[in-house]
Amino acid sequence: MEGVTVVEHPLIQHKLTLIRDKNISAKLFRELLSEIGMLLCYEVTRDLPLTTVEIETPLARMTASKIAGKKLVFAPVLRAGLTFAEGMLDLVPAARVAHIGLYREPETFAAVEYFFKAPSDLAERLVIVIVPVLATANTAVAAVDRLKERGAKDIRLVCMISAPRGIDHMRGIHPDVLIWTAAIDDGLNEQAFIVPGLGDAGDRAYGTK
Repeated sequence: MEGVTVVEHPLIQHKLTLIRDKNISAKLFRELLSEIGMLLCYEVTRDLPLTTVEIETPLARMTASKIAGKKLVFAPVLRAGLTFAEGMLDLVPAARVAHIGLYREPETFAAVEYFFKAPSDLAERLVIVIVPVLATANTAVAAVDRLKERGAKDIRLVCMISAPRGIDHMRGIHPDVLIWTAAIDDGLNEQAFIVPGLGDAGDRAYGTK
């Protein structure tokens, strides 16, 4: 699919199989969610621009590479997106974080916002929207809408599992937003959950129903 990168690294695929298992504990689910987030962070940031700086090692002065420009903004969609982002923050601890509280209305599947807080200079930063699953993509689209309203211009989206319907929806409304995912599953059931998927990521991460 155009604009979509499927990350097939063996470590990610192995951990994805573990996290799909319905029998794992909430603790292990959160740990795997964070670990997969860290691994996917390598891929979504692979082409960040570099600049050169002069440093002094214990033995000599040298010219070395450093990420150019302002720091990233990670924008997790709550709830489970926050745990997903923790692994990325382990790699990029200086990144800013935008918190986006959205839930899917159970009857219409429409996105309902209940919280939004973001840095004021989004227009000057690369913003990475973080959602564990991209099913209908209604909440992901709403998140990108809000970020663009606040000035964000360079936005990427990363998820563990996606469905063709969600990808088509996101790409149709926001074709400028590139997507990184570890798997594209078969489709959605009547409740708009991804099949085979992994269930409700928020409920599984925090032991709620």
